[in-house]
Amino acid sequence: MAEPLIERLLDRYGETHAQEAGIRLRDTPAPLYQLLVLCLLCSTRIRADIAVAAARELFAAGLRTPRDMARASWQERVDALGRAHYRRYDESTSTALGEGAELLGERYGGDLRRLRKEAGGDPRRVRELLREFPRIGPVGADIFCREAQGLWPELRPAFDRRAREAAGLLGLPRTAGELAGLVEGAELPRLAAALVRTKSAGKDGLRQLREDG
Repeated sequence: MAEPLIERLLDRYGETHAQEAGIRLRDTPAPLYQLLVLCLLCSTRIRADIAVAAARELFAAGLRTPRDMARASWQERVDALGRAHYRRYDESTSTALGEGAELLGERYGGDLRRLRKEAGGDPRRVRELLREFPRIGPVGADIFCREAQGLWPELRPAFDRRAREAAGLLGLPRTAGELAGLVEGAELPRLAAALVRTKSAGKDGLRQLREDG
């Protein structure tokens, strides 16, 4: 019964935030850092589409690695954020981006895979270490784990509260473990993203998904 609904979910809402931001996510330093930047941008009270646009502007400005981000001036980062209309938080976010890039370089040599190694396969420890970066709180850490679970199996299953609530409203299992059994491991980020987007789409989006079946 769930298969057609899952297919509709993935077809309609299965684009991850990383994909939307133009990040070709792989288990290599630069894409993982870009994901961290995106999670930082999503960690303020700002619309997800603006956060994604801000990430794209930063990357278009050449700020794709922690070294590039740290070397950029504070004003260059502010200007990139402003072009995406990432307002109110642009100045504090520019500071957080610079400090976070420096921390990543100093502690992990610019490579988040070293953070993974330090966590020793413990997803809770991964989240704790992520939250040591400026501006990354529980929401940012959850987004990182949700998007990276296709690469780092120890993070599976990563379905946050909003995803589980949307699943329940659609008549799907409400537990992360049961949701993880609905798709292959590589598709978990897309399913988690689809559920979160469905939640954001409201009652009309949920009703349309059910009725299309």
